[in-house]
Amino acid sequence: MVGILPEKKTRSGRDSLWPNSWDSGENIVVTGDQQERYDEAMYRFSQNDYSGSIEILQGLLAEDGELFDARLSLGMAFCRQGHFDRAIIEGHKAEGLRPDEQLVHTNLSLFYMRKGEKAKAEHHGLQARIASWKGNLEPPGEPGGTTESELSLVKPEKKPYRTPEKFPEMPWKKKE
Repeated sequence: MVGILPEKKTRSGRDSLWPNSWDSGENIVVTGDQQERYDEAMYRFSQNDYSGSIEILQGLLAEDGELFDARLSLGMAFCRQGHFDRAIIEGHKAEGLRPDEQLVHTNLSLFYMRKGEKAKAEHHGLQARIASWKGNLEPPGEPGGTTESELSLVKPEKKPYRTPEKFPEMPWKKKE
């Protein structure tokens, strides 16, 4: 059975755990068997059975190495087990699939921070922030059709400056 996401439901009855595939606008074709195994891996991950989750995710990726969410989840499972080097390797493989994905750089930042490599963690943290900005590059005022003049406050009328004719006495100055 072959389906196009997001028609699969999880154990909890909610939409499938492949949301990043939908956000990118791609239609990723996943067989029902792959979806069920991914759901099982995520269920085991949620139950802190990281070894079981890793085993299932590695099987999925052996069949199709382009499954982005499985790759990302595998990296997080390795991180939860404390295998930061393996998590970083999987994170970089996910980065190869989608270099501008915010979650990839967020995860890599976490992996490097837990490993103790602060400079690389900060680099990927910055990359995550930049990736989040890339989605919002429209100039203000265009999406809703409102212009700045519609939103500006009433401004008081400016009165011209007038120099006083006579200055007050200044007792602190010495008279010469």
